[in-house]
Amino acid sequence: MKEKTANSTKNLIDKPDVLVTKSKSINHNFPVAGIGASAGGLEALEVFFENTPTNSGIAYIIIQHQDPSHVSLLPELLQKKTTMKINLVTDGMKVKPNSIYIIPHNKSMSILNSTLLLFDPIEPAGFRLPIDLFFRSLATDKKENSIAIILSGMGSDGSLGIKAIKENNGIVLVQKPDTAKFNSMPQFATESVEADIIAPAEELPSKLIAFLENRPKITIIKTEDDFKNSLEKIISLLRETSGNDFSMYKKNTFLRRIERRKEVHQIATLKNYVRFLQENTHECEILFKELLIGVTAFFRDTDVWEKLKQVVFPEILSRFPKNYVMRAWVTGCSTGEEAYSLAIIFREIMARNNNPKNISLQIFATDLDKEAIEKARKGYFNFNISSDVSQERLQNYFTLEGDGFRINNAVREMIVFAPQNVTNDPPFTKLDFISCRNMLIYMETELQKKVIKLFNYSLNPNGVLLLGTSETIGNNGDLFKEIDTKLKIFQRKSSIQISELIDFPSSFNYTKIVKTDKPNSTKQVENIQTLADQFLLHKFVPPSVLVNEKGDILYISGRTGKYLEPVAGKANWNVHSMAREGLNHELLSAFHEALQHHKPVTIHNIKVTSNEGYSYVNLMVQRIENPLAIKDMIMIVFMEVNPYTETENTITKNGSKITNAKQIELEKDLQRCREEIHTLQDEMETSQEELKATNEELQSTNEELQSTNEELTTSKEEMQSLNEELQTVNSELQLKISDYIRSNDDMKNLLNSTEVATLFIDRGLNIRKYTDQVTKIFKIRNTDIGRPFTDLVTDLKYPEIEEHSKQVTKSLVFKENAIETTDGKWFNVRIMPYRTIDDHIDGLVITFTDITTHKNLEVKLKESEERFKISLQNTPISVFNQDKNLVYTWIHNPFINLKPEEIIGKKDEDFLSQEYASKLKVIKKNVLNTGKGINTPLELSVNNINYSYTLFIDALKDSKGTIIGITGATWDNSKQIQK
Repeated sequence: MKEKTANSTKNLIDKPDVLVTKSKSINHNFPVAGIGASAGGLEALEVFFENTPTNSGIAYIIIQHQDPSHVSLLPELLQKKTTMKINLVTDGMKVKPNSIYIIPHNKSMSILNSTLLLFDPIEPAGFRLPIDLFFRSLATDKKENSIAIILSGMGSDGSLGIKAIKENNGIVLVQKPDTAKFNSMPQFATESVEADIIAPAEELPSKLIAFLENRPKITIIKTEDDFKNSLEKIISLLRETSGNDFSMYKKNTFLRRIERRKEVHQIATLKNYVRFLQENTHECEILFKELLIGVTAFFRDTDVWEKLKQVVFPEILSRFPKNYVMRAWVTGCSTGEEAYSLAIIFREIMARNNNPKNISLQIFATDLDKEAIEKARKGYFNFNISSDVSQERLQNYFTLEGDGFRINNAVREMIVFAPQNVTNDPPFTKLDFISCRNMLIYMETELQKKVIKLFNYSLNPNGVLLLGTSETIGNNGDLFKEIDTKLKIFQRKSSIQISELIDFPSSFNYTKIVKTDKPNSTKQVENIQTLADQFLLHKFVPPSVLVNEKGDILYISGRTGKYLEPVAGKANWNVHSMAREGLNHELLSAFHEALQHHKPVTIHNIKVTSNEGYSYVNLMVQRIENPLAIKDMIMIVFMEVNPYTETENTITKNGSKITNAKQIELEKDLQRCREEIHTLQDEMETSQEELKATNEELQSTNEELQSTNEELTTSKEEMQSLNEELQTVNSELQLKISDYIRSNDDMKNLLNSTEVATLFIDRGLNIRKYTDQVTKIFKIRNTDIGRPFTDLVTDLKYPEIEEHSKQVTKSLVFKENAIETTDGKWFNVRIMPYRTIDDHIDGLVITFTDITTHKNLEVKLKESEERFKISLQNTPISVFNQDKNLVYTWIHNPFINLKPEEIIGKKDEDFLSQEYASKLKVIKKNVLNTGKGINTPLELSVNNINYSYTLFIDALKDSKGTIIGITGATWDNSKQIQK
């Protein structure tokens, strides 16, 4: 890897596309990786950290969905997989590299200046999105040093947060969905953004570190021809594949996106990346999506929307007349959150004021990304929008559906979504409001000016322009006045007249309208055209009506009184009800046929009865395909024709004539058929009324079922969240159980290896557990667990064992006794309290140590000692031991007239004369110093009694041969001599 990196760097210097510089010290700008995990995430985290080096220079912060009432075992479990320090986060904790931080249970967390801040969650359990919350703060705080990692989990938490990471040029890693135990979170993440790395959990650490090691800092070399040429080629390739021109895209942002893709594919030079783009069309598509940076959210920047709702919109709405249709344009709408937010705000304002003027809002939402537009049209959003949308708005404007929310039809119908390039495609005009947020920041200054002037052209006088918080109108203060400088809300100046229209082909030049001194120039031509169009409509275009698919009239052109008339009673603007006699039957059949087919349906020579008599008309009915605004509506055209003459009506194809009687008969038959049809139509209308009533009942039932379904869906979401938390707890407990089983096996083998019989009993003296050696003392089986141990048959001669056990339970002072068995064995029985980890007494532990061998040796030793004592008592020999200080430690059968207790603990000078004591001290010191024994006769006087004896002294040594004192013996040589 190092060699490859070195070669890549050398190539960049030899063929300079960009200068590469790498920081040698991480100081406070070290990378911080937020790791989002949920159900099944414990396994993924263990595998991840098993493969993570301890000196990566990265700080890892784990955000996991947890049961609010359960203290997580995650720190303890993960510490077994890594040597990095694992910290359970406390409020205000500083983040350091090569460390792991874990969010505590029942807390939300954010990061500011590399400091972790904890909050009490305000959302109810089951509706919390801690991963999205932390990722957003991480993106803001660490910018390009932010890293988001999505591992196994249920739900969609994290899919919004990674958008913020991408927007700030951070890195996004996702566990490969098919390797995750639960693939919902990884799947939503890959659908939300183009992840930089998608791999199994065990491969993510190495790929991340390699990505960071090869992440250069770029500096544009503007004088390098090859560099400019390569950029132009990339722009050209993008234009060929996407149809969009990025030549006026900001170069630094453009290069950052290119560098990101180069890093992913480990491509060293810009030239090589151009070649890679040529050979891989799919890479062009990915780069195009990277450049779009489709980051959006509902009610983004809350202060902006509050200002629009409380101040800006009420003010501009007050100037509109009744029944006014307000027009708004949301540019760069991405997946539609901004447009839907605008629609919701408008409806809230209208609901608050009861909308006395009956003002409506038409929103045009556009974006370059066709896939984003398709998502916006569906109006379906993941469950995690609940972090941006209040519960009240979710209830009023959304419907629970599956694992997410769908926007209500009333809001959806206010918006028209369409793909559009603001710089190339024709703009919308006569607008009252334009929202262009965080789009201008990616454009060069020249293009920004063009777009601002385009917005000025598109807005009505006093129309409002909303920009992103990082954007400005630049030097166009003559076109707009500021409403709120901080929130970037501007208003078009009503006094400004646009003297030039803006053209946005690849040249980005202005095309000026030629001015002339003639008073009747362009304006006069426009008036003539308008008058001519009106004259043609009135004089030559046949009467027509535009209706919807139900037949309700939306627009009337020309005089239609001969063919339509209002019905008596309640006002009804349905074309089928208004059709005059003779036209209604043919209109109904033609209408149904036009609904089924897109071809025009024409019926000739229909006899229509009106107040003025009879007239004949050709009827044409057609379903409309274009334009989009009136798509699927029905146009009905009435073309009056001259009536047939009698001759024409009575001449057949072969030239024969029909008599008047025959004609009368046919007309009667026709009248009869019409009456029958009329009767059938009445019956059908009655049936329709009944069906309508039934339908209303079904709708009411459906609403009740839908309400029940919403409740069940909410319960399902809560159960899913609870299940997710239980999965996490279950995984931790399973590992804990495995540890306990292993520890239990270790303890069992340890106890058995000591060959100490051990019996565990509870506070009621019932058997809880025992080792195999206990079966040699008690008649015990597995079925005896839970029984009082005093019921067992035993070979111990220990009838007080029950009483002693109860005493230990009360006093907590252990008892120890040597007890014999009926077969002659001896056991050291030790009764001790059973203490838990938290120092509670939960029973007793009784150990039985076989001391038969020791007991036998003790008996033999006592017997030997007794024999030795008897032998010494019957001889005139005295035996003694002294330590290195010549203090008597033991003496037997002293020959002088003193008792042993009068000598032990004393020295010779304590009971002998100074003369004799000094003489003995010299002899004994010599033995201590040389280690050689002495055998010498001596005489001494004690209490006026003279003694003559033989003294033997030798050195007393320990097991290592070190002199620790002396041992000696004396025996009497003569009878006592009285002075």
